Amino acid sequence: MARFLADDLRIETKPDLTPVTEADQAVERDLRDTITRARPADLVVGEEYGGIENGNVPPGRVWIIDPIDGTKNYVRGVPVWATLIALIQDGQPVVGVVSAPALGRRWWASSGGGAWAQTHLRGEISAPRRIHVSSVAEVADASFSYSDRVGWNRRTETGLDELISLAWRTRAYSDFYSYMLLSEGAVDIAAEPELSAWDIAALIPIITEAGGRVTGFDGGPALVANGAMATNGLLHDEVSRLFAN
Repeated sequence: MARFLADDLRIETKPDLTPVTEADQAVERDLRDTITRARPADLVVGEEYGGIENGNVPPGRVWIIDPIDGTKNYVRGVPVWATLIALIQDGQPVVGVVSAPALGRRWWASSGGGAWAQTHLRGEISAPRRIHVSSVAEVADASFSYSDRVGWNRRTETGLDELISLAWRTRAYSDFYSYMLLSEGAVDIAAEPELSAWDIAALIPIITEAGGRVTGFDGGPALVANGAMATNGLLHDEVSRLFAN
Protein backbone atom coordinates (compact mmCIF):
# COMPACT_ATOMS: atom_id res chain seq x y z
CA MET A 1 0.00 0.00 0.00
CA ALA A 2 2.92 2.36 0.65
CA ARG A 3 3.71 2.46 -3.09
CA PHE A 4 0.11 2.37 -4.39
CA LEU A 5 -0.68 5.67 -6.16
CA ALA A 6 2.94 6.81 -5.74
CA ASP A 7 3.99 9.29 -8.44
CA ASP A 8 7.51 7.82 -8.57
CA LEU A 9 6.50 4.14 -8.69
CA ARG A 10 9.15 2.20 -10.64
CA ILE A 11 7.62 0.04 -13.40
CA GLU A 12 9.45 -2.37 -15.68
CA THR A 13 8.33 -4.68 -18.48
CA LYS A 14 8.95 -8.40 -18.16
CA PRO A 15 9.91 -10.61 -21.14
CA ASP A 16 6.24 -11.61 -21.54
CA LEU A 17 5.42 -7.89 -21.95
CA THR A 18 3.49 -7.69 -18.65
CA PRO A 19 4.36 -4.98 -16.10
CA VAL A 20 6.20 -5.53 -12.85
CA THR A 21 6.68 -2.89 -10.18
CA GLU A 22 9.08 -2.44 -7.30
CA ALA A 23 6.12 -3.28 -5.05
CA ASP A 24 5.64 -6.72 -6.71
CA GLN A 25 9.29 -7.50 -6.09
CA ALA A 26 9.41 -6.17 -2.53
CA VAL A 27 6.28 -8.03 -1.43
CA GLU A 28 7.52 -11.32 -2.84
CA ARG A 29 10.93 -10.91 -1.19
CA ASP A 30 9.31 -10.16 2.17
CA LEU A 31 6.93 -13.11 1.93
CA ARG A 32 9.70 -15.48 0.87
CA ASP A 33 11.83 -14.37 3.82
CA THR A 34 8.94 -14.66 6.29
CA ILE A 35 7.89 -18.13 5.14
CA THR A 36 11.45 -19.43 4.95
CA ARG A 37 12.14 -18.33 8.53
CA ALA A 38 8.97 -20.02 9.78
CA ARG A 39 9.14 -23.14 7.57
CA PRO A 40 12.76 -23.61 6.46
CA ALA A 41 12.11 -27.08 5.02
CA ASP A 42 9.35 -25.87 2.68
CA LEU A 43 9.87 -24.74 -0.91
CA VAL A 44 8.74 -21.20 -1.73
CA VAL A 45 8.03 -20.13 -5.31
CA GLY A 46 6.53 -16.99 -6.80
CA GLU A 47 5.69 -15.06 -9.92
CA GLU A 48 8.61 -12.64 -9.79
CA TYR A 49 11.47 -14.85 -8.61
CA GLY A 50 10.39 -18.21 -9.99
CA GLY A 51 10.84 -21.73 -8.71
CA ILE A 52 8.44 -23.67 -10.95
CA GLU A 53 9.62 -25.17 -14.21
CA ASN A 54 7.04 -25.34 -17.03
CA GLY A 55 4.18 -24.89 -14.58
CA ASN A 56 4.94 -28.16 -12.78
CA VAL A 57 4.50 -28.01 -9.00
CA PRO A 58 6.98 -30.33 -7.25
CA PRO A 59 5.87 -32.79 -4.52
CA GLY A 60 5.98 -31.98 -0.83
CA ARG A 61 5.08 -28.68 0.84
CA VAL A 62 5.25 -25.78 -1.61
CA TRP A 63 4.20 -22.18 -0.98
CA ILE A 64 3.10 -20.31 -4.12
CA ILE A 65 3.05 -16.50 -4.06
CA ASP A 66 1.60 -13.91 -6.38
CA PRO A 67 2.75 -10.68 -4.72
CA ILE A 68 0.31 -8.49 -6.66
CA ASP A 69 -2.39 -10.17 -8.69
CA GLY A 70 -3.69 -7.33 -10.83
CA THR A 71 -0.48 -5.39 -11.42
CA LYS A 72 -2.03 -3.58 -14.38
CA ASN A 73 -4.73 -2.30 -12.04
CA TYR A 74 -2.10 -1.38 -9.45
CA VAL A 75 -0.06 0.76 -11.84
CA ARG A 76 -3.17 2.62 -13.06
CA GLY A 77 -4.52 3.33 -9.58
CA VAL A 78 -7.40 0.84 -9.76
CA PRO A 79 -7.84 -0.68 -6.27
CA VAL A 80 -8.72 -4.19 -7.47
CA TRP A 81 -5.47 -6.05 -6.76
CA ALA A 82 -4.38 -8.53 -4.12
CA THR A 83 -1.57 -10.59 -2.67
CA LEU A 84 -2.17 -14.32 -3.12
CA ILE A 85 -0.55 -16.93 -0.87
CA ALA A 86 -1.11 -20.68 -1.21
CA LEU A 87 0.24 -23.81 0.45
CA ILE A 88 0.38 -26.88 -1.78
CA GLN A 89 0.75 -30.30 -0.16
CA ASP A 90 1.78 -33.02 -2.62
CA GLY A 91 0.07 -31.24 -5.51
CA GLN A 92 -3.11 -30.30 -3.63
CA PRO A 93 -3.83 -26.68 -2.58
CA VAL A 94 -4.65 -26.91 1.13
CA VAL A 95 -4.39 -23.27 2.29
CA GLY A 96 -5.28 -20.08 0.44
CA VAL A 97 -5.08 -16.43 1.45
CA VAL A 98 -6.20 -13.48 -0.69
CA SER A 99 -5.44 -10.05 0.76
CA ALA A 100 -6.77 -6.94 -1.02
CA PRO A 101 -5.72 -4.01 1.21
CA ALA A 102 -6.88 -1.24 -1.15
CA LEU A 103 -10.37 -2.76 -0.95
CA GLY A 104 -10.06 -3.35 2.79
CA ARG A 105 -10.82 -7.06 2.32
CA ARG A 106 -9.23 -10.43 2.98
CA TRP A 107 -10.35 -14.00 2.29
CA TRP A 108 -8.83 -17.30 3.44
CA ALA A 109 -9.49 -21.03 3.69
CA SER A 110 -7.88 -24.29 4.70
CA SER A 111 -8.89 -27.84 3.83
CA GLY A 112 -11.78 -28.81 6.08
CA GLY A 113 -11.75 -25.43 7.83
CA GLY A 114 -14.27 -23.55 5.73
CA ALA A 115 -13.86 -20.32 3.77
CA TRP A 116 -13.78 -16.97 5.53
CA ALA A 117 -13.76 -13.24 4.82
CA GLN A 118 -12.98 -10.12 6.81
CA THR A 119 -13.09 -6.39 6.16
CA HIS A 120 -10.85 -3.57 7.35
CA LEU A 121 -12.74 -0.39 6.60
CA ARG A 122 -12.71 3.07 8.17
CA GLY A 123 -10.14 1.88 10.68
CA GLU A 124 -12.31 -0.98 11.97
CA ILE A 125 -11.63 -4.68 11.49
CA SER A 126 -14.75 -6.82 11.28
CA ALA A 127 -15.18 -10.22 12.86
CA PRO A 128 -14.42 -13.07 10.41
CA ARG A 129 -17.50 -14.35 8.64
CA ARG A 130 -17.90 -17.70 6.96
CA ILE A 131 -18.74 -17.44 3.27
CA HIS A 132 -20.69 -19.70 0.91
CA VAL A 133 -21.43 -19.84 -2.81
CA SER A 134 -24.90 -19.11 -4.15
CA SER A 135 -27.73 -21.56 -4.76
CA VAL A 136 -28.47 -20.31 -8.30
CA ALA A 137 -29.27 -23.39 -10.36
CA GLU A 138 -29.87 -22.01 -13.87
CA VAL A 139 -27.44 -20.18 -16.15
CA ALA A 140 -30.29 -17.86 -17.15
CA ASP A 141 -30.37 -16.65 -13.54
CA ALA A 142 -26.59 -16.52 -13.09
CA SER A 143 -24.09 -13.69 -12.83
CA PHE A 144 -20.90 -14.37 -14.82
CA SER A 145 -17.60 -12.54 -14.32
CA TYR A 146 -14.36 -12.63 -16.27
CA SER A 147 -11.54 -10.20 -17.09
CA ASP A 148 -11.57 -9.53 -20.85
CA ARG A 149 -11.53 -11.34 -24.19
CA VAL A 150 -7.74 -11.79 -24.35
CA GLY A 151 -6.80 -15.43 -24.80
CA TRP A 152 -10.29 -16.76 -25.44
CA ASN A 153 -9.48 -17.43 -29.09
CA ARG A 154 -7.22 -20.22 -27.81
CA ARG A 155 -10.09 -21.72 -25.83
CA THR A 156 -13.62 -21.31 -27.11
CA GLU A 157 -14.89 -17.87 -28.04
CA THR A 158 -18.11 -19.53 -29.18
CA GLY A 159 -18.67 -20.91 -25.68
CA LEU A 160 -17.83 -17.55 -24.13
CA ASP A 161 -20.27 -15.70 -26.38
CA GLU A 162 -22.98 -18.29 -25.70
CA LEU A 163 -22.50 -18.01 -21.94
CA ILE A 164 -22.63 -14.21 -22.12
CA SER A 165 -25.86 -14.37 -24.12
CA LEU A 166 -27.46 -16.90 -21.77
CA ALA A 167 -26.42 -15.49 -18.40
CA TRP A 168 -28.65 -13.07 -16.51
CA ARG A 169 -25.73 -10.68 -15.95
CA THR A 170 -22.14 -10.37 -17.13
CA ARG A 171 -19.49 -8.17 -15.56
CA ALA A 172 -15.70 -7.95 -15.72
CA TYR A 173 -14.71 -7.81 -12.06
CA SER A 174 -11.41 -9.39 -13.16
CA ASP A 175 -8.53 -11.36 -11.71
CA PHE A 176 -8.89 -12.75 -8.17
CA TYR A 177 -11.98 -10.63 -7.46
CA SER A 178 -14.29 -12.62 -9.75
CA TYR A 179 -13.51 -15.77 -7.78
CA MET A 180 -13.83 -14.18 -4.36
CA LEU A 181 -17.22 -12.75 -5.30
CA LEU A 182 -18.18 -16.24 -6.46
CA SER A 183 -17.07 -17.65 -3.09
CA GLU A 184 -19.26 -15.07 -1.33
CA GLY A 185 -22.30 -15.89 -3.48
CA ALA A 186 -22.35 -12.54 -5.29
CA VAL A 187 -21.23 -14.12 -8.59
CA ASP A 188 -22.19 -17.59 -9.82
CA ILE A 189 -19.68 -18.28 -12.63
CA ALA A 190 -16.10 -17.11 -13.19
CA ALA A 191 -13.63 -18.15 -15.86
CA GLU A 192 -10.28 -17.19 -17.34
CA PRO A 193 -8.63 -18.79 -20.41
CA GLU A 194 -5.03 -18.16 -19.30
CA LEU A 195 -3.84 -18.58 -15.71
CA SER A 196 -0.50 -19.52 -14.16
CA ALA A 197 -0.21 -21.59 -10.99
CA TRP A 198 0.34 -18.46 -8.87
CA ASP A 199 -2.85 -16.89 -10.29
CA ILE A 200 -5.11 -19.74 -9.19
CA ALA A 201 -3.42 -21.68 -6.35
CA ALA A 202 -4.64 -19.50 -3.47
CA LEU A 203 -8.14 -19.26 -4.93
CA ILE A 204 -8.79 -23.01 -5.10
CA PRO A 205 -9.16 -23.72 -1.36
CA ILE A 206 -11.37 -20.66 -0.87
CA ILE A 207 -13.71 -21.59 -3.74
CA THR A 208 -13.97 -25.25 -2.74
CA GLU A 209 -14.36 -24.60 1.00
CA ALA A 210 -17.13 -22.12 0.16
CA GLY A 211 -18.94 -24.96 -1.59
CA GLY A 212 -17.97 -24.13 -5.15
CA ARG A 213 -16.18 -26.07 -7.84
CA VAL A 214 -13.13 -25.04 -9.86
CA THR A 215 -11.50 -27.02 -12.67
CA GLY A 216 -9.56 -26.63 -15.87
CA PHE A 217 -11.60 -26.39 -19.05
CA ASP A 218 -11.02 -30.11 -19.57
CA GLY A 219 -12.38 -30.91 -16.12
CA GLY A 220 -8.92 -31.61 -14.68
CA PRO A 221 -7.16 -29.93 -11.75
CA ALA A 222 -7.20 -26.16 -12.09
CA LEU A 223 -3.74 -25.74 -10.56
CA VAL A 224 -1.95 -27.05 -13.65
CA ALA A 225 -4.58 -26.40 -16.34
CA ASN A 226 -3.34 -22.97 -17.56
CA GLY A 227 -6.89 -21.70 -17.36
CA ALA A 228 -9.85 -22.22 -15.06
CA MET A 229 -13.60 -22.15 -14.77
CA ALA A 230 -15.34 -21.90 -11.41
CA THR A 231 -19.00 -22.12 -10.46
CA ASN A 232 -21.19 -22.54 -7.42
CA GLY A 233 -21.15 -26.25 -8.24
CA LEU A 234 -24.76 -26.43 -9.36
CA LEU A 235 -23.90 -24.79 -12.69
CA HIS A 236 -20.62 -26.54 -13.38
CA ASP A 237 -21.81 -29.29 -15.73
CA GLU A 238 -23.85 -26.89 -17.85
CA VAL A 239 -21.02 -24.35 -18.09
CA SER A 240 -18.59 -27.14 -18.95
CA ARG A 241 -20.80 -28.15 -21.86
CA LEU A 242 -20.86 -24.59 -23.16
CA PHE A 243 -17.06 -24.34 -23.06
CA ALA A 244 -16.73 -27.74 -24.74
CA ASN A 245 -18.29 -26.31 -27.92
